[in-house]
Amino acid sequence: MTRYSKLSLLAVAAAIGAAGTIAYAANGGVENDAIAINKAKISLVQAVTVAEQHANGKASQAAFENSKQGWVYDVEVVSGAKVFDVRVDADKGTVISSTEDKADRDDDHDEQD
Repeated sequence: MTRYSKLSLLAVAAAIGAAGTIAYAANGGVENDAIAINKAKISLVQAVTVAEQHANGKASQAAFENSKQGWVYDVEVVSGAKVFDVRVDADKGTVISSTEDKADRDDDHDEQD
């Protein structure tokens, strides 16, 4: 092999290694939420039931998220004219927090969130 061929191979190998590192960093080293839910000890349906009973209402939406407390279900529950954001522990099935949602939020583009 010529000297230039060896340098080209090293450059390609370095680029491949860097691309893999960047891809891992972009992912944050964390698995996909959809796959992580397989490790939850309670199901989404169970979490919604717990949240509905806690806030005495009906769930309008729910999400599985990784938070400071670990994996949780974030359930929005409507009770009369009030809306509550209820967080349910994905392993224990207990309510971690419940707060009244004062503003109607879509969690996509609001700066208030």
